Amino acid sequence: MSAEIRHLPDEAATLALGARIAAELTPGLSLHLHGDLGAGKTTFARGLLRALGYRGRVKSPTFTLVELYKLSSLSLYHFDFYRFDDPKAWLDAGFREHFDGINVCLVEWPEKAGPELPAPDLDISLGVVPEGGRTVRLEAHTEKGERCLQGLMSD
Repeated sequence: MSAEIRHLPDEAATLALGARIAAELTPGLSLHLHGDLGAGKTTFARGLLRALGYRGRVKSPTFTLVELYKLSSLSLYHFDFYRFDDPKAWLDAGFREHFDGINVCLVEWPEKAGPELPAPDLDISLGVVPEGGRTVRLEAHTEKGERCLQGLMSD
């Protein structure tokens, strides 16, 4: 499977990346967002959701663990597992049913859920660059993820 690395010079570029990926979403796609606090994971999610037509406030579901966005043709679950201290918490929360091949699942801090979390179609790793901006590494793990990444790269 393929991967791509890009530089995102500012918040607008992170929002735009989310919007471009929104154009490639298909039902059942699972995206994992990696990065330290402040790396731009929620900004990316905001850009994605805005492009899908959501006009409400987009916040990281750090305390609620999940936010559901019912959009025109998709149900998107935005998860944040930052507060999980034990991977068993993911199993106990009962979230497995949402990873059903129909819902789009956007997961912040997937590493906190452990090995029981289904593998993503697309990994998105964000990092702050000391000179300014961010880097993003997009890596496809499935055919669906590959199609999403190829669509993004053809822009």
